[in-house]
Amino acid sequence: MDNIYLLMIIALAILAVADLVVGVSNDAVNFLNSAIGSKAISFKTIMIVASLGVAIGAIFSSGMMEVARKGIFNPGEFYFNEIMIIFMAVMITDILLLDFFNTLGMPTSTTVSIVFELLGAAVAMALIKIGADNGSISDVVNYINTDKATEIILGILLSVVVAFSVGALVQWVSRVLLSYDFEKKANWVGALFGGFALTAITYFIFMKGLKGTSYAKESFDILGGGTMKDFLETQVLGIVVVSSIFWSVLSYVLITAAKINIYKIIIVVGTFALALAFSGNDLVNFIGVPMAAYNSYEAFIASGALPNEFSMEILAKKVPTNNWLLLGAGLIMVLTLWFSSKAKNVVKTSLDLSSQGATKERFQPNFLSRGFVRFAIGVGQVASYVLPDAAQKKIDKQFERPVVVLSKEKVHELPAFDTVRAAVNLMVAAVLISIATSYKLPLSTTYVTFMVAMGTSLADRAWGSDSAVYRVAGVLNVIGGWFFTAFSAFTAAAFVAYLLNLNLELMFPLLLVIAFGLILRNYMAHNKKARQVKAEDQLNLAESTSVQGVIQESAANIASVVKRGNKIYSNAIKGLAKQDLALLKKNKKSIEKLSEEVDELRDNIFYFIKNLDDSSVVASNFYINILSYLQDMTQSLEFIVRATNKHVNNNHKKLKISQIKELKQVEEVLEALFENTRMAFESKSFDKIGDVLNDKEIFDILSEKIQKQIERTRTEESSPKNTTLYFGLLLETKDLTTGTMNLLQEYYEAHQSSSDVVE
Repeated sequence: MDNIYLLMIIALAILAVADLVVGVSNDAVNFLNSAIGSKAISFKTIMIVASLGVAIGAIFSSGMMEVARKGIFNPGEFYFNEIMIIFMAVMITDILLLDFFNTLGMPTSTTVSIVFELLGAAVAMALIKIGADNGSISDVVNYINTDKATEIILGILLSVVVAFSVGALVQWVSRVLLSYDFEKKANWVGALFGGFALTAITYFIFMKGLKGTSYAKESFDILGGGTMKDFLETQVLGIVVVSSIFWSVLSYVLITAAKINIYKIIIVVGTFALALAFSGNDLVNFIGVPMAAYNSYEAFIASGALPNEFSMEILAKKVPTNNWLLLGAGLIMVLTLWFSSKAKNVVKTSLDLSSQGATKERFQPNFLSRGFVRFAIGVGQVASYVLPDAAQKKIDKQFERPVVVLSKEKVHELPAFDTVRAAVNLMVAAVLISIATSYKLPLSTTYVTFMVAMGTSLADRAWGSDSAVYRVAGVLNVIGGWFFTAFSAFTAAAFVAYLLNLNLELMFPLLLVIAFGLILRNYMAHNKKARQVKAEDQLNLAESTSVQGVIQESAANIASVVKRGNKIYSNAIKGLAKQDLALLKKNKKSIEKLSEEVDELRDNIFYFIKNLDDSSVVASNFYINILSYLQDMTQSLEFIVRATNKHVNNNHKKLKISQIKELKQVEEVLEALFENTRMAFESKSFDKIGDVLNDKEIFDILSEKIQKQIERTRTEESSPKNTTLYFGLLLETKDLTTGTMNLLQEYYEAHQSSSDVVE
């Protein structure tokens, strides 16, 4: 028992490193998405700038560590053994929670997690102490720093509204003043914007961030013997005025003399600033608790008291943080930023929701998103009545986007948004996060950066009538995930603290093994997923502009659908025969994925036709027909999968052995048909399609089985459910085969026609 607290300290240190790696991988979107989305600078430059910001910001985070020690609870109310249980519960829960949300693919905030974990574990331990002393539940307020905790929680929640509103307002004003032709504006316009943006960034990030370090509290002769902290607090107006003039003049010189794009400079400085703000604000989420635990352990060892008698009042005092430890944590964050494959892909959701152009919408609309869009349309209509027509037209003109004509091979090179929006995103987010950091509020950088990006997207009219309900639904899903994070963190940390208190010697190693096991499982699952980023049978969008080109490109899609459809059909019959519900549920996911991919191909028809040359419009007819037949096939498979799954899931009567045998016969013939089709398309031997079309055996067998079931129903069948299922399977198999034959016929005729033209 004497060594268990030392083991807990070692475990907390390891958990801190793991938390740093996982946390940075998840939160890299906070400071990378604006620079990556605008494509103003190269990815390598972005990473170098962000790395410098993260490393320097780690040193600036010293003051934030106070939140973990005394920001949520009153440490003097707990003894050493209790405080260690709280800290261990928080770190174990944090790892488990991150793993859980990563597995579900749901968004989470490390700041919200750590705050509510500390609150949940502290409340649980307080209730345990109150129960042991026969106290009242109302006494829990004595253990919790209610004022600071309320301030932190309200700050986090308020950040959602403030970030969205400020981002939208600043972006709207910026666009009205600059328009999309901002590069053609007078040099002084860009200089003023640059001066304002760079002043905000440098003051709130570098100067406000500097206040958190130990160096800011030292006296300097150049300041008349005063401290840097006092100078920054008393000379705000003077610093802002001088800084604005300096940056505006410098921006003008850079624009006119050096011909430098000032917006790119803002993005570089803003990326550095936001990375610095992220590190300075969020480092406490990863190492604040382990460092507080280490401080507690040092004080406990020096006291020589018993664990259950040593009060933790020492944590209420200001304890300087070792700058070398902060720098070490910063280096781990930088290495993670460069080498974590997950960190390189986390920007997709944010970029998709804020993209100026059309993207694949990842979220489905709901009544809230529809209601919000209708409300916004109503507000827009009211505004159009209030504003004079001339003013309305002038504002609309500022929001007219220039038409960029690119070949379809280079469409992916278009940025998600322009440099003005990227600059506003970085400037507003950096300012808000820096203000919170200077007041030692662990404002969620995820909340701020995401909501600023969404606010600027709305104001910039990126959410058009075709995408608004999907984008709003995505934002609401993300926000809902945040609230669920708070509830889960509080509840889970309280439960883990309760378990640890029951039997520390047993539960500590057990929960630790579970936590590390989940970390390992998540790591292995991510690596496996990374190796299979593009599945072998993934359907691909057609890009050719001729019938012959579409025939060649679509062949792989046909082969994939037939191959996967064959497996789905076989699994449906096998699962039904063996009453294997697990296989049928897995099969249901497979057909859903295939249907989604076919739907995505259909959704791309607009862009496919738009990219066609005038002389190649005939290719669109062929492509549309092919997609129609593919959809017919997947719909038949969907019916078969749903019917078999429903029958087994509801525990209906098993099919007769004779019916299973007949279905097996149908499956074998259909498998041969699909296999011949797959081989013809994979080898692109389109002449062989004619041989497949001439094989009508499957239709003869299906007609025979349907007739047998009719006779069976009249004489011996006693289950209406079985009869319905069996007829349904046979008829849908017939439709599936018909759709396949129609597709083959379309392909064969198109191939023959294109071959004749070539000859």
